[in-house]
Amino acid sequence: MQRPFSQAAENNKGPIAEILAHYLDHGDLLEIGSGTGQHAVWMAPRFPAVRWHPSEQPENMTGLNRWLEAHPCPSLQAATILRVQGRWPEHRFRHIYTANTFHILSRPLVERCVQRLCEHLTPQARAYIYGPFNYQGHYTSDSNRRFDLHLKSQSLSMGIRDQEWVAALFARHGRVLLADHAMPANNRLLVFH
Repeated sequence: MQRPFSQAAENNKGPIAEILAHYLDHGDLLEIGSGTGQHAVWMAPRFPAVRWHPSEQPENMTGLNRWLEAHPCPSLQAATILRVQGRWPEHRFRHIYTANTFHILSRPLVERCVQRLCEHLTPQARAYIYGPFNYQGHYTSDSNRRFDLHLKSQSLSMGIRDQEWVAALFARHGRVLLADHAMPANNRLLVFH
């Protein structure tokens, strides 16, 4: 059977891995919203000391599992079902990573995601949030403005979030912004500690 494919995931996996290489040392990593699984199957072999735990909503598990089955790796764990507003894994993680999810989730679900994410981090852990962000309510590029309008044409609950708002959500749960990395295609990789 054919596996789902994301050109965006294919394009950004390398630049994301270059940044993560500065932070990922060992331990368990939860990936929230693994999508097709392209990031998981590409990154897990590159970080063998990290146990990579992909997760997705039930309706996306079939495609994700096709990628995982096609690319077995000792450090790549079985995918788990995760809904932001539902049940999360039982244990805590040294790393939690998510890519291109915050602009898809509604604002209340982003708030819930950050709360639950922080509850599942060990004390010295880090969170990595990749995607487009606005700064002080302004777009960083015309392409991000067009993308935001496209998202809102699909659902008014979607949209590019302000970096300051996301940082404030993490601060509410005792986590601080450690780094804000500029990425290709007007994206950012935010690192919280």
